[in-house]
Amino acid sequence: MTQLDLDSYLDRIGYAGSLDPTPRVLDEVIAHHTNAIPFENLDPFLGTPNRIDLESLQRKLVSGGRGGYCFEHNLLLRAVLLRLGFDVTGLSARVRWGMPDDAVTPRSHMLLRVRAEGEERIADVGFGGMVLTTSLALRSGDEQPTPLEPFRLVADGDEFTLQTFVAGEWRSLYRFDLQPQLPIDYEASNWYTSTAPESKFVTALIAARATPDRRHALAGRRLTTRVVGQPPEQRILGNADELRDALTELFRIDTSALDLDAAFAKADPPA
Repeated sequence: MTQLDLDSYLDRIGYAGSLDPTPRVLDEVIAHHTNAIPFENLDPFLGTPNRIDLESLQRKLVSGGRGGYCFEHNLLLRAVLLRLGFDVTGLSARVRWGMPDDAVTPRSHMLLRVRAEGEERIADVGFGGMVLTTSLALRSGDEQPTPLEPFRLVADGDEFTLQTFVAGEWRSLYRFDLQPQLPIDYEASNWYTSTAPESKFVTALIAARATPDRRHALAGRRLTTRVVGQPPEQRILGNADELRDALTELFRIDTSALDLDAAFAKADPPA
């Protein structure tokens, strides 16, 4: 069985602080992870399905200088937090972001329930352009500040909806319950997400990275940067070289093994 290389992971995210299983350490690891390891779907977009065993995750996200999507990020973080002594449970969610209110969506997203010093928290380093850069207390109703946008959890029976306040309104990201999931439970969802012809991770180029004061997001050829408290800035990438520069400089992705000419040609032009 592959063992987690904790030292390499900590070096990758640039974290050299305490490793005690406390809420503060949990938030520090999350902040460093989201700043260092981007969200991206370049492999499935270019025809290579994502693998989510620990060896593959470390080879790609840690030593390979790449990013990934929710299963990759959160399974890697799960392994790290377990090594540090946290009590961690995998969960699954139905994405609501960008969906009509009455849309029925599959359980296609992964997040983590983490117990730290007796406190129940939610951790999720894999939700693309609206990724959490800190953990949230698992309680309903209260607005919870983060270094970027405020978030809240809204309970409805046995389920919670995660919401964020953007553009003057609360918007839903996803809906989840507390049914534990094992790593094997994500295999089918991951396979569908990274191989199905209709999956957005196969058909659309996506990348995102959150820093302490801004979010970078790439959708097709459209690059958007949102600085806290300022209007978003957008530009359209004009060629594969501009795509390479954006992925390298803003998203910190090692593009040396990627066919970016093919990626740019396939990426959706702006509407």
